[in-house]
Amino acid sequence: MKGLSWPQCWTLASLCISLITFTGMAQGQASAQDIVTWDKYSISVQGERLLLLSGEFHPFRLPSPGLWLDVFQKVRALGYSCVSFYVDWALLEGEPGQVRVDGVFALEKFFAAASEAGVYLIARPGPYINAEVSGGGFPGWLSRLKGRVRSSDKDYVDAITPYITTIGGIIAKAQVTNGGPVILLQPENEYSLCEASSDTSCLDKEYMAYIQKQYRNAGIEVPFIVNDAVPVGNFAPGTGLGAADIYGFDFYPLGWETGRRGGVGVEKQAAFINHEFARVLYKLNYGLRIAIQNLYMIFGGTNWGNIGHPGGYTSYDVGAAIDENRGISREKYSEIRLQVNFLSASPEYLTMKPKPGTFGVYTDTSDLLVTPLSGSSASFYVVHHRDLKSQKAVSYKLKVKTSLGNLVIPLLGGSLTLIGRDAKIHLVDYDIGGIKLVYSTFEMLSWKRTGSKSVLVLYGGAGETHEFAVKASLGAFTQAEGPGVTSKKVGSLSVVQWKVDDRRRVVKFGSLEVHLLSRNQAYNYWVIPLRAPQPKGLYALPSRANDAVIVKAGYLLRTAAIDGETLRLTGDINSTTEIELITAPKKISSLYFNDQKVITKSNNGRLMGRVDFKAPTITLPNFQDSPSWSYVNSLPEISDENPYEDDLWTPCNLTDTNNPIKLSTPTSLYASDYGYHAGSLLYRGSFVATGKEAAIDLSVQSGHAFAYSVWLNSTYPRSWPGSPMEKSHKQTFKFPSKLDPDSSYTLTILIDHMGLEQNFFVASQQMKEPRGILDYNLDGRDQSAISWKLTGNFGGENYYEHSRGPLNERATYAERKGYHLPGALLTRFPKKSPFQELPANGAGYYATRFDLAIPAGYDIPLSFVFKKCMPDGAPAKLRVVLYVNGWQFGKYVNNIGPQTRFPVPEGILKYDGINTVALIVWTQEDSPLKLCGLELETDAIIQSGYSKPSFVEGDTWRIRSGSY
Repeated sequence: MKGLSWPQCWTLASLCISLITFTGMAQGQASAQDIVTWDKYSISVQGERLLLLSGEFHPFRLPSPGLWLDVFQKVRALGYSCVSFYVDWALLEGEPGQVRVDGVFALEKFFAAASEAGVYLIARPGPYINAEVSGGGFPGWLSRLKGRVRSSDKDYVDAITPYITTIGGIIAKAQVTNGGPVILLQPENEYSLCEASSDTSCLDKEYMAYIQKQYRNAGIEVPFIVNDAVPVGNFAPGTGLGAADIYGFDFYPLGWETGRRGGVGVEKQAAFINHEFARVLYKLNYGLRIAIQNLYMIFGGTNWGNIGHPGGYTSYDVGAAIDENRGISREKYSEIRLQVNFLSASPEYLTMKPKPGTFGVYTDTSDLLVTPLSGSSASFYVVHHRDLKSQKAVSYKLKVKTSLGNLVIPLLGGSLTLIGRDAKIHLVDYDIGGIKLVYSTFEMLSWKRTGSKSVLVLYGGAGETHEFAVKASLGAFTQAEGPGVTSKKVGSLSVVQWKVDDRRRVVKFGSLEVHLLSRNQAYNYWVIPLRAPQPKGLYALPSRANDAVIVKAGYLLRTAAIDGETLRLTGDINSTTEIELITAPKKISSLYFNDQKVITKSNNGRLMGRVDFKAPTITLPNFQDSPSWSYVNSLPEISDENPYEDDLWTPCNLTDTNNPIKLSTPTSLYASDYGYHAGSLLYRGSFVATGKEAAIDLSVQSGHAFAYSVWLNSTYPRSWPGSPMEKSHKQTFKFPSKLDPDSSYTLTILIDHMGLEQNFFVASQQMKEPRGILDYNLDGRDQSAISWKLTGNFGGENYYEHSRGPLNERATYAERKGYHLPGALLTRFPKKSPFQELPANGAGYYATRFDLAIPAGYDIPLSFVFKKCMPDGAPAKLRVVLYVNGWQFGKYVNNIGPQTRFPVPEGILKYDGINTVALIVWTQEDSPLKLCGLELETDAIIQSGYSKPSFVEGDTWRIRSGSY
């Protein structure tokens, strides 16, 4: 996204919604099969009309495959039926011609986990994905092509073909036509704009058609979708060459507003797009009868191993409903679940007709916007503030048309109220298994019918007054639980009114049982699907009478199964929890939770029991007091004692470049021209002095918030500590003393590589923007006086360590030697703690080992937390790269931030054994300092029924032949 500074761009991802529209679309079907079909209302899969509510989840941002099922189960527990996922080409083909799709980059376990959880998949493999990843998913070597990326230029098309063939074949095996979860595929991403917000003149239809053809050749049969960056109809069905089967568009509902808030950090961002945001925005969409909605992200994960672009930082939490460490304690998760459970229980929604929203027609105030949806029998009235940003409390009466005539409600006096950032969906003539709910100002969570009994669950906000009405002929009113509910007959109606508080009320009318809850109480009600006959299995939506259970529980319910009269639940608790079976499709006499029998009793005819939470004993390492830290100088290049030999470094000897930015130096100093694309860069510039040189001018570019340091031999002229607003920087470095004539000198320049730019605007070729030294001028000398060499990660594109991919490592000495990997011979290194002293103006490697013994049966996510260093009241110019068992899981920038907490998932951390943590610490201070604090902390303690992940066995340390 062009022109954004570092703290800005990542925030926008959490606000993005992909919407698919069906209006005016003819009946269609995927080529060569009829399992996935669509019409003007919705998509259908396996003959079932599907409300495709989806959330984005990228497997590459959680490189612990054993945890993918956990995320899928949490998505399914929301009621969502689908997940959309990107594939990051840059991680698979770091070496041109070698597409490596194994280890954590294999997708087969991802597909299997989706199937087990009952979640369909929308595949979005690119080649271009944007996604706030380095290069937008393009491998860095594309920057050397003469041809334009995202075009039909031959060298670019030739470059993408092996990847499409490989990834297309893998996805094809997982299509629903082959019994897998993949139901849709998006061939490119936001292929919409040139270099202006309305310019589409550069779009290459032959390019889009070529990608589609290659995916079809690879075996893809499911429909193609397109996500237009703006809703202008690019590649919509019927638009000719490159047209998709189904059209959709992306929408950023808050525009750039959160971007202007700057790098506020994860939790402040999450608060800005919280549960209230979800109530307002998503219900606005439901008023338009959206049929496919994908929330970006539902689980964000982590930009580990340098995969992020320069507009973000290590976290990709982005305020998602499931947080970066897989937690669901944000109220946003619970709010989304209430909405989805209602829609899943309302199949008529998909064929309703929305009417334009109006002011003052359906209410007695013009401060509210009401959008009616009308079906063959039921109607929904979606109520918003006229000003969607309003925080006011607005009282109103609602005017509705029912099968029994026009009504102004509430009928029993008082008013309804819309308080703050909120929206409501009021119901009229809603069918509950043959019983008509004439109206409800309460919102509905769900309903189920078992035999002759229907159970309806309604909720409202605390302190709000609400009503519902049924036909008086249904039966006499009975208040089965809780006081303070008013019930009166009004004509042919029985009307119930209640001012909501945190005490549950249960009322009955004949065969109808109604649970009246506060919203907070409703958060503890779970609608969990039961497995349907094949081929639907758990994919079947819990939208009909007898296909799910409703259970009151606590933190999370994952799955439910009925065996005879036994209900078996799996789930998680974070405190002692009461489990209450609200309704099931058959008689249940016993209850199991995570394979443990629950002692139960009857509560008004409902089975109820308690699951005890038992706090485990956990011992975490104390890094500051650990005597076992080992140290290696990671910048031997500037040592006076042992002059460094750089014979094995890459000579910068290319006199030309294909880069759109032409050279201003005798030879190219663009890192990607030599195969270095991530992490950090080291340059060595050698020259023989005349004695007149007093300074060097440097122009360096490496992405927003980058930094660089310069040494002349072992002396330190100065550094650039970075700014979120600058992706390139020009600076003059004065030499500290006069140079000796005819003496040899070496400039060593360490640059923090923040990732390659994305290529959102199709014609921009922005991902090719060079990293490294753009220009230089040695005082009084011709540029040819300096001979340059370069290094980055060991091996560059021929990267040495495949298990963690091509972007995980960086340029410093310890990393080139592989000392950050587990198994490095730490005992051979000197003992020195980063909490004792860090070198001034240098880079050091520090490593230690620690043991974990997390007890079985608990999901305890952990995070490494840095304490900000503030000597003399100002943040120290200090950067730390965090490696955990060889995986780079944090880049901490003390003087910019904002991130100080770095979650590391189980599987990367060994929860039952020895772990290695390594720090590459780079200081830009003139005097020594020490690391101010690093802790390993628990983010939650969950007694869990999750499937415990295996430890991810990455490559261990071994001598790297040819390393330097």
